Amino acid sequence: MQQSQTTLEGDYPQENRMESEGNGGVCSISCGETERKDGVYNLIDKIVSHDNLNRAYKRVKSNKGSAGIDEMEVEQLLGHLVMNKKSIISQIRDGSYEPKPVKRVLIDKEDGSKRKLGVPTVTDRFVQQAISQVIEMVVDPTFSDLSFGFRPRRSAHDAMKRAKEYYEDGYRTVVDIDMKQYFDTVNHDKLMYHVEEHIKDPTVFRLIRKFLRSGVSIDGEVYPTEIGCPQGGNLSPILSNIYLDQLDKELEKRGHRFIRYADDCNIYVKSKKAGHRVMDSVTKFLEKKLKLVVNRDKSEVGSPLKRKFLGFCLQVTKKGVGFRPHLKSKRKLEKKLRQLTKRNRSGNIRDIIKEINEVTTGWINYYGISYMKTYIKAINQWLRRRIRQIIWKRWKKVKTRYNSLLKLNIPKQKAWEWANTRKGYWRIANSHILHRAIGIKILKKIGLKDLDILLEKAHLSY
Repeated sequence: MQQSQTTLEGDYPQENRMESEGNGGVCSISCGETERKDGVYNLIDKIVSHDNLNRAYKRVKSNKGSAGIDEMEVEQLLGHLVMNKKSIISQIRDGSYEPKPVKRVLIDKEDGSKRKLGVPTVTDRFVQQAISQVIEMVVDPTFSDLSFGFRPRRSAHDAMKRAKEYYEDGYRTVVDIDMKQYFDTVNHDKLMYHVEEHIKDPTVFRLIRKFLRSGVSIDGEVYPTEIGCPQGGNLSPILSNIYLDQLDKELEKRGHRFIRYADDCNIYVKSKKAGHRVMDSVTKFLEKKLKLVVNRDKSEVGSPLKRKFLGFCLQVTKKGVGFRPHLKSKRKLEKKLRQLTKRNRSGNIRDIIKEINEVTTGWINYYGISYMKTYIKAINQWLRRRIRQIIWKRWKKVKTRYNSLLKLNIPKQKAWEWANTRKGYWRIANSHILHRAIGIKILKKIGLKDLDILLEKAHLSY
């Protein structure tokens, strides 16, 4: 039955709900949860329930993302769902829904190689998300307590805190296992065998297999997908955890202390000798039992004080064991900020600063549990200098520099002297005269966030 919807605190505005008045929302059909004789709820009914579909729509909209092969943008999804609500729900319910091939996108990796991403259409993402939300409630409680990736109320920070506990307990050697192109090598038959252990609804089972076999579009040509789980699909994280739960159960059976975050797995032991033994046995299990490929060039037995895990390393200080961003994580941040602050880039300076703030805020929110006060202070100073350089270059002419310096309360003689200088942009950006003219207060006024303050707030939140 169609019911009027009200906007709740923390929810989307009324007009953005899939079942809003006047929009004739997608989920206006009553999809009651029919209990089977055996007492188990029909999963397909839960998937097409209006609450679940509303949540799926909001998740897809908030995640944004690029268009798939049909070129439909996320902003167009609501209108499409409103116009086609009956057919989409009917196709999901009877299992006849046919997903479109995913669009292949190649993303640069740090080592120069390419990561293959599969971008489903926004409608397929919506349907996948609706399925994922329901099966997650069924399978997540069965997962290992030492699996942290793509799970509710768990995060990379929780994983690192567990690593810290292992180190403090004397497990100071880590077996770092890297699975080569994991999402591209998952065996469909093995995956679906384990999916069937949890999912008894044949319609849901059939839909999941259809998404796995939907194919990939490369330069307009569609190729079948007989192995792999497209990295980029909304179902991929939960399917990944179902598949690798077999590894978790094996490691638990052997009594190992380990942490798994998606396809990143670290096993903690007390000696290098034990580490090499564990590396050999676990590699055999992954390759023979799960049909995965272990990257022997990147897998290594080493110290958690040096090995990168989720972007972090452990660090021992006088205060005890803590965390620090790995050198590669720092270099990645610096590279991104260097691109954003090129002195010849176009655009309004406030818009540039807004982009910078998005990067720095996100980075510090993630790495804020680390010891990095000195590093953040240095980045703060370097970033301000980069922005001053952009501003100085944009002033260009002597007259513009002179007038700008005067407006910023620089004495006439000094303003004229520095307006006529032949020193380079980078050197001028570090001069006392530009520090005085474009000080920290001015930069804050035009929107630049103070990284030291962001770090303090991040520390207070933990």
